[in-house]
Amino acid sequence: MKNRLFVISGPAGVGKGTLVKLLLQEDPALTLSVSCTTRAPRKGEVQGREYFFLTKEGFQDRIDSGDFLEWDEHFGNFYGTPKSFVLEQLEEKSIILEIDVAGARQVKQHEADFGRIVLIMIVPPDMETLKSRLVGRGSETEETLKNRLARVEYEYAQKDKYDYVVVNDNLEEAKRTLQNIILQETNRGDKHD
Repeated sequence: MKNRLFVISGPAGVGKGTLVKLLLQEDPALTLSVSCTTRAPRKGEVQGREYFFLTKEGFQDRIDSGDFLEWDEHFGNFYGTPKSFVLEQLEEKSIILEIDVAGARQVKQHEADFGRIVLIMIVPPDMETLKSRLVGRGSETEETLKNRLARVEYEYAQKDKYDYVVVNDNLEEAKRTLQNIILQETNRGDKHD
């Protein structure tokens, strides 16, 4: 049995966060990666739990030293997955990274350091279901809804680059499918497949 790095991506509203929470609750051999960010902590957020909060200079230093598996800028703030943290955590457990498709492509380039990195995309059964989930959250304006749905097409176009695509039509079934993927991949013997 080998600890693995699992990257989970998918469009907003598809249920990624809910599925990841369920996986973590039910499998003590899994942990969630903690990202770095330059944005200010929100009320209740704790350094090292939700994020590692860095200055822009500190973030740039980590970019320069090659300590990110992936990083990106959104709305003037930087976000990235620290390579050193992931390597340290992999000693004890398999790790889940919940990141977008661009980040997943960057992470996949590090297989020489990590062995097999498993990319899993969560998708809705259809666009209408996704739209109704997004509207049901009550946090989407007409503009953000339009932008999110446009982004789905881009993300769908990337799904052939993923090792697995899981349809979240039924939460319990999707969770079981993910658990089976994790078990199967963890039991693979060879570091470099």
